[in-house]
Amino acid sequence: MELGNKERSLVSKVMDGLIAGIVEDRYGAVLPPQDVLSKEFDVSRTVMREALSMLLARHMLDVRPKIGTRIRPMHDWRMIDEDVVSWRFRAKPDKTFLRDVIEFRALIEPAACGLAATRASAAEIAGIRDAFEALSQTSAGDSGRQAADALLHTRILASSGNQFYQQMAAIIRGALSLVNPILNERSDGWSNIVRAHGRIVDAIERREAKEAEAAASAMIEYTADELMRALSPEPAVQR
Repeated sequence: MELGNKERSLVSKVMDGLIAGIVEDRYGAVLPPQDVLSKEFDVSRTVMREALSMLLARHMLDVRPKIGTRIRPMHDWRMIDEDVVSWRFRAKPDKTFLRDVIEFRALIEPAACGLAATRASAAEIAGIRDAFEALSQTSAGDSGRQAADALLHTRILASSGNQFYQQMAAIIRGALSLVNPILNERSDGWSNIVRAHGRIVDAIERREAKEAEAAASAMIEYTADELMRALSPEPAVQR
């Protein structure tokens, strides 16, 4: 049976609620039965069944006989899906996840910047420059800062001309949502990252692929250091 607009909207709300429960560890390892969840969310079993099937398709759940609907480990989630990326970054990051995010960025972004320097059209380069100018004009506490940064990275990935890199934009945006609040808390953190972006954009404009790659690698290394420093436990005070 095809769902109407109202039911599809309910499915989205139920999915969001289920995700919140999962990342906040309210359900443990196994979800309650469908009829219990339907009552919890005050929706029909049809809506609940559709919401659960959407999460199953994203490798977030696993149905097992005599066990029920098991919540799969987050490293099993289908990260290529933009919704899954957004949900995964809502969970409290662990060290393994942070390591994987850093390694992913180090693998994808420098190569994409190098390709953009080689392949981007004049219009695409102009769009990259415009996005950077918008980013550089943001100030502390500016609500548009995250969006401006995400737009710049998205345009660079798009300008690489590589369809696989283009599909990775959601993960990069998720990574930025994790690191940017930390950089914002440091007095010089954001100014440093803006300058790092500027070096990348300058290299792309000059068609200097190797320089663009090196600048991107340096930027990622800097953000990785700041991220790990901020999330490391404070050393114990010697008495």
